Amino acid sequence: MELIGEQKINASRDVVFTALNDTEVLRQCIPGCEAIEKISDTEMTATVVLRVGPVKAKFEGAIELSNLNPPESYTISGEGKGGIAGNASGGADVTLVEEGDGTLLQYNVSVKIMGKFAQLGSRLIDSTAKKLSSQFFKKFAAIVETQSGS
Repeated sequence: MELIGEQKINASRDVVFTALNDTEVLRQCIPGCEAIEKISDTEMTATVVLRVGPVKAKFEGAIELSNLNPPESYTISGEGKGGIAGNASGGADVTLVEEGDGTLLQYNVSVKIMGKFAQLGSRLIDSTAKKLSSQFFKKFAAIVETQSGS
């Protein structure tokens, strides 16, 4: 499944790029995130609890940043194991475009779900993924704009 979208953020591109690499900001923005820990400049671990329809699972996973081109773009990818509920993997290519005194964050997300979650049907998975993505980017924009004083 793929999701393509954009989010206008009233903050400079440098501020937005820095926030995309801040574990505390990410923890607050990722729906269901219980913990996130930075292992290195390009690696993190995370614990996320998700409910999709009748299935709820706790995912333990690894996150990696690659194709770093500060402050313009990067790729974030991850893989999580949710026990009997299944596994999930995916990534997002993120591009930051200066737009006036703000930044346009463009994203292209791809997600692969396996196991019990995958059996719920693509329509439910797709709508949940869109909802979670929207929640993430709206919360991210709100936090970054508050921190930057916009």
